[in-house]
Amino acid sequence: MYEIIQAPMAGGNATPALAHAVGEAGGLGYLAAGYKTIERLKEEIHSLRALGTDYFGVNLFVPAKPNNRTPSIEHYCEQLLSEAELIETTIGDYRFSDDSWHAKVQLMIDEQVPVVSFTFHLPTADVITRMKKAGIKTVQTVTSIDEARQAEALGIDEVCVQGVEAGGHRAAFDDSDPVDAKPLVALVKEVVAAVQIPVVAAGGIMDGAGIRAVLDAGAHAAQLGTAFLCCPESGTNPTHIKALLSGKFTTTAYTRAYTGRLARGLNNDFMMRYPDAPQAFPEMHYVTQPLRKKAAELDRADLLAMWTGQNFSAIRVMPATELVHVLKKEANLL
Repeated sequence: MYEIIQAPMAGGNATPALAHAVGEAGGLGYLAAGYKTIERLKEEIHSLRALGTDYFGVNLFVPAKPNNRTPSIEHYCEQLLSEAELIETTIGDYRFSDDSWHAKVQLMIDEQVPVVSFTFHLPTADVITRMKKAGIKTVQTVTSIDEARQAEALGIDEVCVQGVEAGGHRAAFDDSDPVDAKPLVALVKEVVAAVQIPVVAAGGIMDGAGIRAVLDAGAHAAQLGTAFLCCPESGTNPTHIKALLSGKFTTTAYTRAYTGRLARGLNNDFMMRYPDAPQAFPEMHYVTQPLRKKAAELDRADLLAMWTGQNFSAIRVMPATELVHVLKKEANLL
C-alpha cells in the first residue's frame, strides 16, 4: 500500500520524471492520459519504465455524449474570438472527441499498466472485466457517497474521493455545481462508512498534517497534485509556477470558462470576466486551446488556465523525492 500518491494532472504537469521521483521515495506516481495521443502516451509509459519505475498509474478521461452547439455556446465562442484577436491568435473548432477512449483502454491492457484510474464518468462493465483479466488495479474518482457506491457496484477496486478543495477539473459524474459540499475529511469519513472497497483522499492536501487527517479519517492514502506543481520534475508551465509563487494571486475559484467543465484554478481576470461560461466539455477545451497556448507563449497569467487547489499558498519548491520524504516525516509515516 502507498500512503502518498502523486495526482495524475493532465496538461503536461505529470511527467514521467515526476512519477519516477515520487516512486523512488516510496510513493505512487501517475501519468495523465487526458488530451494525449496514443503515441505520446505509449512513449511516456516506456520512458517511465526506462527510468526504472515499474509500479505506477495512468488516468483516463471517460467520455460522455457530445454537447449541442446552443445559442449561449455560440455567443460565448464569439466572445472568445474577440479575446483571441486581442493577442493575435484565433480559437479552435467546436468539436467533440472521445479522447481515443477505446484505443487508450486497449493500450492499458497491452502495456499491462499496474493501476488505471477513471475520471468524469464510469467506464462500462466490459472495460472493468477486461482490466481485471489483465491484472490491472482499477480506481474511480468520485465526489459523493452515491458515486462511490456506483463504482463499487461496478466492480472498481478502489475509489479516489475528490474534495471540493481540489485543483483542476471537478470529477462529478454530472458536472453539477457543488451544493453544500463537505470538506474532504468529512466526505472521506462518509464514503469509508458507505463502501467496502479502499478509499484514497484528494483535495487541498499540502503537508503531513493534511495527510494524517485523511488517513485518520479512514483513507488508506492521500493523493496530492498542487503540492507537486513546483517540483523541478513537473512539467508545469513557467507562467503558472511564477503565478503560484508571486503572491499576486491569493484565491482560487471554480470556472467553466476554459473547458466547459467545472475546474478550480487561480482566480484570474479571464475567469472573472466569464462567470457564467456554458457547460460543454470537451468541446470548449478545443475551442480555447489556441488561446491558452498563445497566453502561455506571452506569459499572460491573466489569460492562462492555471489549475490549482485551494491551499496552494503552502506549496514548496523542492525535488519531488525530497518532498515525499518531508511529507512522510510530517505525517509520521517513517
